[in-house]
Amino acid sequence: MDITMVNLYSFDLNLLRVLDALLQEHSTVKAGRRLGLTQPAVSAALGRLRGALDDELFFRRGQGLEPTAFALSLEAELREVLDRIGRLIQGPGKFDPATAQNRFRISGSDFFAEMLMPRLADRLQAVAPLVRVHLVDLVPDNYVDTLERYEVDLALIPKTQFPDWTECQQVFQSSFSVIARSGHPHLSKARLITGDIMPIDLFCDLGHVLFSPEGNDAAMGDEALARVGRKRHVVMTMPVFSGVYRAVAGSDLIALLPTALAHQVAPSVGLEVLHLPVPVAPVQLVQVWHRRFTSSPAHVWLRDQIADLLRPLCDAE
Repeated sequence: MDITMVNLYSFDLNLLRVLDALLQEHSTVKAGRRLGLTQPAVSAALGRLRGALDDELFFRRGQGLEPTAFALSLEAELREVLDRIGRLIQGPGKFDPATAQNRFRISGSDFFAEMLMPRLADRLQAVAPLVRVHLVDLVPDNYVDTLERYEVDLALIPKTQFPDWTECQQVFQSSFSVIARSGHPHLSKARLITGDIMPIDLFCDLGHVLFSPEGNDAAMGDEALARVGRKRHVVMTMPVFSGVYRAVAGSDLIALLPTALAHQVAPSVGLEVLHLPVPVAPVQLVQVWHRRFTSSPAHVWLRDQIADLLRPLCDAE
């Protein structure tokens, strides 16, 4: 083993604080006061330093101590090392959003592009103008792996079982509604408008657009239909919610959409929002992150902003 490494492993790093104090005070008494040690303890530490560094380090001159050339050569770098160690162990500092220049990556569906990001942009402009936030595509099969490999800071997803190296916080729950285009002939014939309950026969007879990033042909609502012996007719899947509601707005297909999102986009794209014919349990949405970031002041701040901005969506449902 390299002799330098052997010396490092056997060296008492606390002696460096004594050496630094002696270089500043030129007195074992004054160095002891600085460190909260007795004069004999400082003298003993100096003896150990001399043996470890193979140099006299200090010699008596009048009432004080004079450093040797070798001791003086250590002074500037020793102070820098101790300062760096002090910063290293002082723990996470305060986060000041007004001056912070952090960059955050959030993984989530385009639901959050519509419902979160405009609100977050407004919040950042007001209180954290230099912070950058990136919403990246949610890939359900490997989002945990994405967290583990440092690619994203947060994932916004339905609540499920997570690995023990993650932590999560529920941010809101999402119910679902039926959307159909305004002027849909079957709605007009049944005299259905926004706020009505869609009859189950009509719900099952009409073609559905399904939100599914993976291209599955069953999702939210199918289990509830199965319990009453019914099945819907899925004719198209979309990997993004915007694709779902735009396909519905331009056709006679219908779809399930998170209620808050449905009411948000309905006026601009021309949709009617109706209640489901069977009860479907709401989905619990959480933000999940790697535990290494749990105490990070910047990360805590971001999580607080997201939770605060998404909380009102529960009331909208």
